[in-house]
Order: sequence, then C-alpha cells, then structure tokens
Amino acid sequence: MVRLPEPGRRVVVRYLLPSGQATDALGELLGADAETVVVDGKRGIERIAVADIIAAKEVPPGPPPRARRGSSGSG
Repeated sequence: MVRLPEPGRRVVVRYLLPSGQATDALGELLGADAETVVVDGKRGIERIAVADIIAAKEVPPGPPPRARRGSSGSG
C-alpha cells in the first residue's frame, strides 16, 4: 500500500483511470484503508481504489485565494 499522511493533510494521488490514462487527485485526505483512498479536492470527493494508485505524497498547503477582479471603481 502507498504510504499516506494522516487524514486532514493535503495530498496528491496519481492513479489510473479505466481507460489506462493517469490522472491526479489533489486535495485533503479524508481517509484511507486497505482498499480505498478518499480525497476531497476541486472535483469533489474522489474515492480511489488502492490498486489503481501509481504514487501519492503529502504536498504543502495551496496558495491563498486570489482577489477577484471587479469593475468597481471604473467609470
């Protein structure tokens, strides 16, 4: 099994799709057991079969949200 940090940490998990292509899940690790890893990322909650995982690791926190560009002040 892939070594993962404790739940609550930010992780990236690279895994294989049914098509054979690899993709990444980036987000908060919600949990993991012998069969499934659960990550909450931008695409929502992803349940990933351990057998499909190529690599996984903890990553630093993401950047702070960017300020929205608005039209206020113009005109």
